[in-house]
Amino acid sequence: MHAPISIEELAALCTALRSLLGALPADAPLPTYQQVAWRLGLAPPYTVNRVIQALEQLMREDAAAGRPLLAARVVSRVRDGLPAPGFFALATRLGYHDGSEVGAVARAFHTAQLRALALAVDRVPPIG
Repeated sequence: MHAPISIEELAALCTALRSLLGALPADAPLPTYQQVAWRLGLAPPYTVNRVIQALEQLMREDAAAGRPLLAARVVSRVRDGLPAPGFFALATRLGYHDGSEVGAVARAFHTAQLRALALAVDRVPPIG
């Protein structure tokens, strides 16, 4: 269970996360949940937990808009370059994935999301 987070904090974290993750170059190393918490300047307690709640909200927003899952750009430090199991569980509930949290299927899904994100960024027209 997650520690409680206010609606205001969740909204602010989602905005900051979308900006941070959207600005990552496609070939940049993927940050861990803890690294994202540090980059956002979150103070304890429950820094990773708050990041996860915001990432889950981003996933819901992306799914509602038919976009690739920006949350794929954050990985667990102990899962060999993959997001935490909760990423795959929510992706399954949102209709993006088949439910496998480990192995080749999970890795292929994650890679496909990262590619789709890179393509989506390439399609955004420049401002100005």
